[in-house]
Amino acid sequence: MGLEDVDWSAGKVWVISKGTRQHEPVPVSPEALAYLAAYLDEAGLPAPGQPLWRTRRGQPRPLTYWALRQVMARANDALGINWTLHDLRHPAATRMARDPELTLVEVQTILRHAHVTTTAQYTVVALEDLMDKLAEHYRRPKLEPRWTPGYAAGDVEAVFG
Repeated sequence: MGLEDVDWSAGKVWVISKGTRQHEPVPVSPEALAYLAAYLDEAGLPAPGQPLWRTRRGQPRPLTYWALRQVMARANDALGINWTLHDLRHPAATRMARDPELTLVEVQTILRHAHVTTTAQYTVVALEDLMDKLAEHYRRPKLEPRWTPGYAAGDVEAVFG
């Protein structure tokens, strides 16, 4: 990814898709662009046609996938965790999937999933939300069961107690 792959005004970046290997636009948040601008301010602009991301240790060189894995390995060791690069997508995907203003197909498109079933795994209900809904349920008055007309009350009582 080079500087020419960042569309600052439209809020998107162009990436090579893992599946199709096509050069595709992906929307990014204003915050992501602000962080990118801060990185470029500190690291300097790359030369035309040169990679946007560069290593920060030693002589600057392109930040390859394998070099970034080493960065993650050092962070994992320092923090006592075991995260992968792919794990960084999950919080954003979950947040988008839970947003009532975004459809699941829109989230699928943003994440560039081939199948909506892959995106659907991020729609799991948060325990906090479930606890709130359950508390609301118990605050509502209990509904008395009503049986379909025609059943004898004695028969219903014998079966259901």
